[in-house]
Amino acid sequence: MKTLDQFELKGQRVLIRADLNVPIRDGQVTSDARIQASLPTFRQALDAGAAVMVMSHLGRPTEGQPEAAFSLKPVAERLTELLGRPVELVSDWIDGVSVSPGHLVLLENVRFLNGEKANDEALAKKMAALCDLVVMDAFATAHRAQASTEGVIRHARAACAGPLLAAEVKALDKALADPARPLVAIVGGAKVSSKLTVLEALIDKVDQLIVGGGIANTFLAAAGHPVGASLHEPDLVETARELMRQAEAKGAAIPLPTDVITAERFHQDAHPSLRDVQRVHQDEMILDVGPETTARLTDIVRQAGTVLWNGPLGVFEFDAFQTGTRALARAVADCQGFTLAGGGDTIAAIEKFKVADRVDYISTAGGAFLEYVEGKTLPALAALRAKAA
Repeated sequence: MKTLDQFELKGQRVLIRADLNVPIRDGQVTSDARIQASLPTFRQALDAGAAVMVMSHLGRPTEGQPEAAFSLKPVAERLTELLGRPVELVSDWIDGVSVSPGHLVLLENVRFLNGEKANDEALAKKMAALCDLVVMDAFATAHRAQASTEGVIRHARAACAGPLLAAEVKALDKALADPARPLVAIVGGAKVSSKLTVLEALIDKVDQLIVGGGIANTFLAAAGHPVGASLHEPDLVETARELMRQAEAKGAAIPLPTDVITAERFHQDAHPSLRDVQRVHQDEMILDVGPETTARLTDIVRQAGTVLWNGPLGVFEFDAFQTGTRALARAVADCQGFTLAGGGDTIAAIEKFKVADRVDYISTAGGAFLEYVEGKTLPALAALRAKAA
């Protein structure tokens, strides 16, 4: 893929597809992390003398029906503060935008346009006609073939990867394509079904595959352990058993918990009990791993050459059941190898346990992150590579 620094931007009209899908409450941005992440890209284009147009989606409005609740107006206001210059929000932009070199305008929610999700060719051509250069910098949407993410790249005069997207791909490739060994992946979450293709893909790549949360419970059941009233998927027990067989055949390991923390109800005030995995009561739920398991898993992580982390070990939102995930977060931070983390729950854990500055790369992408790990072709990346060919 070509990158932004390969282009002469002075006097050029530059259209940046950013990820400004931020939480908004009562007309105010409640977390500007994604806006802050995009600022260096915006500044690079502005400082080079480009006329900059930024487009993004926000939320899930009914396509073609603009709603005030999904307007990017609060984002434009926050951008004005952060850039220290006025940022105009342009509502009707698809047929032409007035912007001069050294200035930036924000284009209203792309999902207000009919044909965005369907990757309508006519819409994509209109977007491409707005500019001299399309910059795709929203990795979180790279797995979607939509007008503003894939179609516009195909129809653009020129297109390149923005700094954020390029950094994300570089970090993922470092962890997956040629990782320092041992490669340890941590996959947590509620259901095996939601991460099944990720688990199958990782078994071919990893030396150790640590499973957490409800996923681990399904694997425990597959290993013949009682899981009581724990969240798990009985219909995927045989699938989990097959994954363990595949891992063993390929020389990879799926280290399962040997002790767990249980409770009789799913509540922050529930009383925690330490149990051997063979002795979980019928009316109990497994909500965290025990100290023996925690010590074993964190030792594996600390000694890794590469760590890929997606998901917690337990219900870390409740203080009584945060110990395993807290220890895991600290082990990832202590690891001397390359560490890459992604996913909403993972980022929440990183923030809660204050280790963000000690993780090498934190991905804010959800579905795109997982699909890249699975080895799927992401439409926007394929379009960028074809454009560069």
